[in-house]
Amino acid sequence: MNTVLMTVAAYLIGSISFAVVMSKLFGIADPRTYGSKNPGATNVLRSGNKGAAIMTLLGDGAKGWLAVWLAYRYQEQLGVGDMAVALVAIAVFLGHLWPVFFRFVGGKGVATALGVLLGLNPWLGLATLVTWLAVAFAFRYSSLAALIAALFAPFYYGLLFGVEPQLFAVTAMSVLLAYRHSQNISNLLAGKESRIGGKGAAAKEASPAKGRKK
Repeated sequence: MNTVLMTVAAYLIGSISFAVVMSKLFGIADPRTYGSKNPGATNVLRSGNKGAAIMTLLGDGAKGWLAVWLAYRYQEQLGVGDMAVALVAIAVFLGHLWPVFFRFVGGKGVATALGVLLGLNPWLGLATLVTWLAVAFAFRYSSLAALIAALFAPFYYGLLFGVEPQLFAVTAMSVLLAYRHSQNISNLLAGKESRIGGKGAAAKEASPAKGRKK
């Protein structure tokens, strides 16, 4: 029963979409209405508001870390094993992808996945983050960096800790992340993918200031 409760709680934590929340707080357009229509930090950045994008990134990452940290913190008290932690890791990630609070329309999970990895082990998270940064810096494609980092994450976990329940959670997250980037993969192959820092015209058109009477 405790495992079920932990998993449900993690899913609810993951369902908080910081892209939508921060966009409202900063008074910018809903990220689901412009650019890639993905409620994530990269798309929020296309609005031109770096503050909102940074807060989205931190919030989405923090919720992934928090859910896993809480699972480890109370694992012994609740009498659950590593499988429960693995389920929490998957649940908070699924909450971000398909949030119950936002009609199951969520982001692609990059920041939340990183938060989960940092929660599982800081070295695992840092190794994956360095991989993302290296690819992003070299090619300036957030999606390509995410896909390559996701590919390496299970390898890093297995190398560091061997075969454990959490390894299957990391692998599942990597597969789901790749699935959520299927359109980005097509765009990359077609040479149509937006680069990091690119501000789409759609973001301007979707600005809340548009259409207001003076």
